[in-house]
Amino acid sequence: MAQNIILTQQQIQQITKRIAYQIYETFVDETEIVIAGIANSGYVFAKKISDEVQKISNIKIVLGKVEVNKQNPLEAIKTDLLQNDYENKALVLVDDVMNSGATLIYGVKYFLEVPLKKFKTAVLIDRNHKKFPVKADFKGISLSTSSLEHIQVVFNDQEEYAYLS
Repeated sequence: MAQNIILTQQQIQQITKRIAYQIYETFVDETEIVIAGIANSGYVFAKKISDEVQKISNIKIVLGKVEVNKQNPLEAIKTDLLQNDYENKALVLVDDVMNSGATLIYGVKYFLEVPLKKFKTAVLIDRNHKKFPVKADFKGISLSTSSLEHIQVVFNDQEEYAYLS
């Protein structure tokens, strides 16, 4: 399969900084924000965002990993966050790619079972194939693709990029 690079490492870094500033502007009055990333690449992206927010603000960041079975999102969701970590706090749920919105909406549902101050979502790439009424409050790019195409985000020690195949 041919790979078409849709985001380079530099573009991902710029998007990460922009989203970090948007989060800071949205939560400027908060002393603490929970940034929860959907495993695996969504968590890596959430970590990058939290690092940038910490560079530009004094807001305390609580970073958490959320595990959603993408093939069966009704399966129990696991997280390394305790309910006290996010209850009555501001929270941003992060994923790398939003396809149908299923993963994000089940992640949102999980966190809505306790009261939150404010809840936002962030994605690196929004594919515009929504089957669920969920939107990304902060997004890197919107990309209309065919449902047969696949977007993969690569985060490793040597490089970061996103490609379409």
